[in-house]
Amino acid sequence: MALRMTTSSYAVLALLDLRPWTGYELTQQAQRSLRYAWPKSERLLYSEPKKLVELGYASTYREKSGGRNRNVYEITDEGRRALDVWTQSRTQAPRIEIEALLRVLFADHGSADDLSRTLDELETDISEHHQAIVDLMASYLDGGHPFPQRTHLSVLFATFQIEMFKAMERWIEFAREEIAEWPSTRELGMTPRTEALTRLLANDRSPLNQ
Repeated sequence: MALRMTTSSYAVLALLDLRPWTGYELTQQAQRSLRYAWPKSERLLYSEPKKLVELGYASTYREKSGGRNRNVYEITDEGRRALDVWTQSRTQAPRIEIEALLRVLFADHGSADDLSRTLDELETDISEHHQAIVDLMASYLDGGHPFPQRTHLSVLFATFQIEMFKAMERWIEFAREEIAEWPSTRELGMTPRTEALTRLLANDRSPLNQ
C-alpha cells in the first residue's frame, strides 16, 4: 500500500521543523502539544516519523546518549516544502469526539443517575484540562515556553481551549438542571420544556442564557 500523508503526518512534520527529536521525544512532545487539537495514540505517533523518512520528508541519524545509541529524526528541505503546501491547503472539517456526549445521546439505555455520573466524570476531566492550561500559561510568564519565539501562537491557541472548557462547564451545569426535572431518561419526547428549548435553538439563541 502506498504511503499517504495524513493530518497526523503533517503535525509530526511541523514538530520536526522546530528541531530534531528522537522517536520518544517526538511522541512525548506531540502528546503535550497536540492533545487538545489532534489527540492520537502513542503507537500512531511512533510510526509517523518512520513514514516521513520513507517519503523523504525526514532523515535520521544516530547519536550516543548515556552510553546508548538512539535514532534522531530531522526534517529535510523536501519536508519543509511539503509543510508549506499543507499550510496553504484546505483544512478538514472540525470533528468532536467526546464519549460523555455519546452517553448523553443514548442515555435512555440507562438511568438518570447513570447520566448524572457521566456529567460528573466529564466535569472532572474538563476541570483538570482547564487547570492544566491555566498552569501552563502561568509557566509562560516565568519563561517556561520551550520555544519562546512561538509563544504568541501557543497563547492564541490557549484562548480557544480556555473558552471551550468554560463553555463545556456552563453546559454541564445547565444539563444537570434539566435532568433534575426529568422523571426518567426514557420516552419523554417533546415535553413543553423540550419544545421551548427547541424553539430557542431553532432561532439560534442559547438556552444556557435563558
